[in-house]
Amino acid sequence: MSEYQYYEFAAVDRPLTPGEQAELRERSTRARITPSSFVNEYHWGDLKGDPVDWVERYFDAHVYSANWGSCRLLLRLPRVALDRNLLQDFSCTSSRSGHATAFAAHATTAHWILDWSLDDDSGENERFWGEDDGSGWMGRLLPLRDELLRGDIRPLYLGWLSRACRGELDGEALEPPVPAGLQTLTPAQSALAEFLLIDPDWLAAAAEASPTLDRSDADEDAIDAWLAGQTGEEMRAVMRLLLQGRGQEAEHGLHTRFLAWQRARRAPEAAPVRRAVAGIEAGREAAASRRQQREAREREARQAKQQAERTELLSRIAAHADEFWLAIDASLQRGSGAAYDEALKSLQALAEALALAGRKAEFRRGLVRLMSSHGKRTAWVVRLKRAGLMPGD
Repeated sequence: MSEYQYYEFAAVDRPLTPGEQAELRERSTRARITPSSFVNEYHWGDLKGDPVDWVERYFDAHVYSANWGSCRLLLRLPRVALDRNLLQDFSCTSSRSGHATAFAAHATTAHWILDWSLDDDSGENERFWGEDDGSGWMGRLLPLRDELLRGDIRPLYLGWLSRACRGELDGEALEPPVPAGLQTLTPAQSALAEFLLIDPDWLAAAAEASPTLDRSDADEDAIDAWLAGQTGEEMRAVMRLLLQGRGQEAEHGLHTRFLAWQRARRAPEAAPVRRAVAGIEAGREAAASRRQQREAREREARQAKQQAERTELLSRIAAHADEFWLAIDASLQRGSGAAYDEALKSLQALAEALALAGRKAEFRRGLVRLMSSHGKRTAWVVRLKRAGLMPGD
């Protein structure tokens, strides 16, 4: 298997300047570089640069995949968008190896760089066997950035859970605050769980302590209260950004300020009960049992539906048996291998249909008549013998 690496970077909040594009072109002559992206694949060699440095300097997101079982997602967010203490809960370094590998947060002067990664050297995951894993992930994962900017911390919890699944954390390690809505992930969050190969039974066990996501109108009241306190100059600053075509920057700035206002007004809450990793892992067995039972029910339902559809089809075939005999005869008269295969398929369906209808004798009589016309076609006879349909067998 040849080496394959995929690198993709995306600029969201602002486009790359011509000078920045030229700097990146100096690092790669083959990459596809636009004001909003850098994409390249490597079958030998490697990226001439550090992805974290590139995200710090140029981009808001990065996706990486290699066919030896490694993948990585980097997202850059303004420092004011996430609380340091909150991030430490999800990406703390109390792991067996002394550092977090599946999820970490790097601080720069103005940004947080969130870092999800996976290194799976088992060779068992077919996803990494080909050369098409990298392309497509950016489109599926990039919405996580907006979700985080809007205060949805489920992607952070998925990062921590990935650490637990990969065995980075001791059994006594306590989980971070459990966000609401783990039972109903967004499409981007489901993609992140898939990207990191998070065991669905681990996720189901973790979600048992997750409250239902509240989508009440309370947020509307809070927004109105916050807007009422904005000064004219603050509102003009937002309008100025919109008129300058910097709508995303305006939206993100508003969300960041609103969430900070909400946090400051929120009354202190009693500390939630935090489970140990070992407790979640124990719940995984029950979650696996429920999943297996659910899958068995779904499988039985599918089989019952398929059987009902098959029975209906065979009933229609039996009702039009004369037409099937004529069609089989017409196929055999063409005398080609494809025609014989087509005739055999129809004959097998007709045999099953008439047997189900209690008309086996009728099928045998029809087959004898058919063979009186086509019994000397050697290739056809061979097919009948192999299928166990030859008269007298």
